[in-house]
Amino acid sequence: MKLLMIYMSKFSYKPTLKTIESMPDCTEEKEFDNIQAAFIQVEKEDEENDAAVKKKLLKNLKWVAGKNDTKKIILHSFAHLSESKAEPEFTKSLFDNIEERLVNSGFEVEQTPFGYFLDLHLSAPGFSLARVFKSF
Repeated sequence: MKLLMIYMSKFSYKPTLKTIESMPDCTEEKEFDNIQAAFIQVEKEDEENDAAVKKKLLKNLKWVAGKNDTKKIILHSFAHLSESKAEPEFTKSLFDNIEERLVNSGFEVEQTPFGYFLDLHLSAPGFSLARVFKSF
């Protein structure tokens, strides 16, 4: 898994192009303030290490959100950090599981529309731990 975490004072998206036909239609634009964004690349080998990958992902998301003093997290599938890609169904299932576990831990969690290209607008402050990359 590749994980790029960026704390954002403002983040918004607009769906532009559906890339996975089996996903629900989505045209809704959304905007958020003071949110920890997680750009996540689930890799093929993660399918064999499901429990360990989820544990590390949760640990990293909770840690960085705490360091950036926010309880709001947005999960974004970002299949541009590695050449290795997990199956879309596995990735979506992992995202749904992580969202549920974070919500159960007291976080407000959103996911960007899965299976879409999005117009993204962001404002990210420049301070230590505003941008963190992990590979596991």
